Amino acid sequence: MTFKQAVVTVLRDKYFTIDGRAPRSEYWYFWLFFLLVSIALNPIDSILFASSGINPLSALFTLLTFIPFFTLAVRRLHDRDLSGWWLLLMIVPVIGSIALIVIYMMRGTPGPNTFGPDPLDHDLTDWNDDDVSPTSIPRVDRE
Repeated sequence: MTFKQAVVTVLRDKYFTIDGRAPRSEYWYFWLFFLLVSIALNPIDSILFASSGINPLSALFTLLTFIPFFTLAVRRLHDRDLSGWWLLLMIVPVIGSIALIVIYMMRGTPGPNTFGPDPLDHDLTDWNDDDVSPTSIPRVDRE
């Protein structure tokens, strides 16, 4: 999944969707998107609202992305065949957050699991090896 696909999937296609699974790329690309937009909004807030000491644009963006971030985190846990209730680990200071980050970094369970089919499982029977490789890595013939 590309950066753009991840952002579009999370914000448009699956804004309120908890069902299903989310691959690592979808989760981390959306995190990157959130980080980049937050970094870009901070100087704008500082310029426009310097005298008030508040950051309304950053706060609005965080508020608008809270629900999709929550649903994405649940789908990412589903990819590891874990219930969304594992998000309650956030209650445990430091250790809970570290545990969730480790879970988010791990590859999802291969093949279908309790929460649906593997989002990375593509039917490769239609691929022609001479035309294209099924990955984004260029094909190199070695003899």
